[in-house]
Amino acid sequence: MTETQLKSKEKKLRKYLNEIKNLAVAFSSGVDSTYLLKVASDILGRRVIAVTATSCFFPKRELDEAINFCKVQNIKHIIIKTEQLNIEGISQNPKNRCYLCKKELLTKIKKIAAENNIKNVAEGSNIDDESDYRPGLIAVKELNVISPLKYAGLTKNDIRILSREIGLPTGEKPSFACLASRFPYGEAITKEKLEMVDKAEQFLIDLGFKQVRVRIHNLMARIEVEFSEFDKLVQKNIREHIVKTFKNYGFTYISADLQGYRTGSMNEILKCTQDNNSDL
Repeated sequence: MTETQLKSKEKKLRKYLNEIKNLAVAFSSGVDSTYLLKVASDILGRRVIAVTATSCFFPKRELDEAINFCKVQNIKHIIIKTEQLNIEGISQNPKNRCYLCKKELLTKIKKIAAENNIKNVAEGSNIDDESDYRPGLIAVKELNVISPLKYAGLTKNDIRILSREIGLPTGEKPSFACLASRFPYGEAITKEKLEMVDKAEQFLIDLGFKQVRVRIHNLMARIEVEFSEFDKLVQKNIREHIVKTFKNYGFTYISADLQGYRTGSMNEILKCTQDNNSDL
């Protein structure tokens, strides 16, 4: 990606947003939605609002960051309380869980937008999201929610570069996905297990690990960290501290994934299933 190509994408994004009368942004405080909200706010000013949904799927640290960002940027911020576990079928964690959740969330955001006389609702998907299993994008299309970053052809790395250029701290922020993505499809999602995962990931972050996931398999924790942090993970004092703490949280077994951190690792079973079926 050359600088010229990147600037061309940025220009396409700004032109697209400039042609929109007003906008409600589904804001999670992640890398993508933060950049989208900042650029939209710079262009549209007070015609932009941010809407953040809180639930047991969403860690408090992410909500706090969302609140602080909107306060600093002087962006109108509306926080809505949701409870995904009350959505029919969600707790059973079906393969289309993300669709069910995203449809519920975006429907509520569209309602908030309408109450504020805002026609357009945007979410922060980027072009890289098309390469993984993302059933939530079906809900985005069904509800006519726009995806400006994807429209502009921006990748996650593009967004990080552009975020750093305009001084956003999220340019260096680790990627995040909702806590439900830590569960294998078909394993029941409970509030208690969500809290276990949340506390475990926060503990690793507090220890200084940057990009982490704690995948839960029944009562086993499968830790994913970057390869560069493997040595730290297995240092005797740190390893023993992690094991003791995780057991206190309720985990029976604690393991480290030798493949390291990667997005959507719970989707790998879907590919294996497809590959196996193709041999029949």
